[in-house]
Amino acid sequence: MRAVILEDFGGTENLKFVEDFPVPEPKEDEVLIKVKAVALNHLDIWVRMGALAVKPELPHILGSDVSGVVVGKGSLVKNFKEGDEVIVAPGLSCGVCYDCQSGNDNHCRYYDILGLKSKGGYAEFLSVPARNLIPKPKNLSFEEAASYPLAFLTVWNALVKKAELKPHHRVLIWGGSSGVGVAGIQIAKLFGAYVIATAGSEEKLRKCRELGADEVIHHYEEDVVSRVREMVREGVDVAVDHVGSQTFRKSVESLRKGGKLVFFGTTTGNLAEIDIRYIFVREISLQGVYMGSRADLFKITELFERGLLKPVVDKVFPLKEAREAHRYLEASKHFGKVVLKVN
Repeated sequence: MRAVILEDFGGTENLKFVEDFPVPEPKEDEVLIKVKAVALNHLDIWVRMGALAVKPELPHILGSDVSGVVVGKGSLVKNFKEGDEVIVAPGLSCGVCYDCQSGNDNHCRYYDILGLKSKGGYAEFLSVPARNLIPKPKNLSFEEAASYPLAFLTVWNALVKKAELKPHHRVLIWGGSSGVGVAGIQIAKLFGAYVIATAGSEEKLRKCRELGADEVIHHYEEDVVSRVREMVREGVDVAVDHVGSQTFRKSVESLRKGGKLVFFGTTTGNLAEIDIRYIFVREISLQGVYMGSRADLFKITELFERGLLKPVVDKVFPLKEAREAHRYLEASKHFGKVVLKVN
């Protein structure tokens, strides 16, 4: 099958397009998918660079967000048939432990993300457990359907589950032009919250407003904490931070007393310094977020089907141009998601 494989850790030159990679054989509880599209995430870049503690065996296939068509299945699979159009829930777990059975599968001790340790969707075919499939929204193209699972599931967990978002909340979203940023703006507005989004160019700021942000801040040219305090004197109720060391302290300082910082991702680095007295005196909550429950992706998918959430696809590259797609993502040229068209 055609695939883009990671031959070694490092730069984009280690991504190689091949036409003879073995087609995976589905196990008895798995489904074989003909991949139509796969979206990029910063996770792909971190895995490619070998920047994570967990490293896959090489050669590896990246790609967490997949849409496609069922073309084969194992003997135990009853709820899907050939020809079904599906998306893949990117969180992989054992399916039988207490956490999996109680709807907290992202807490499973065997939890993995498609494309992290297991081979992902930069390929013509993919085999995954049938429990990880969700019918594709009929109103979305394959490219649009591939654009939302990981980002929207993570942000849903952050805002809805962890921050317990309410209509009266004021929310600060860093990097509103990113995949998780556009998810954050939409989910926060869905719940009626007041949204302040940051971005790095006037064009991106304009698009954040068009997507629903009430206020915007140019994070390269303005002091974000000062601007937040001008807009909301006592500070925001919730800050969503996926940037890392460069913004973590600023996120804490932007919060009101009793505010919550929900965070995931470390694009600018893993270490942050903060005066911990600021946290306990102001009773600020810090809540880490790692993906979300597979069950919540069903709710999110229904919201896409009803048009209450909308995919934001910036650019589509053919599979063989995965290197160029990675460079485009790393250069932060995108607003929304970057997608590879496979078939």
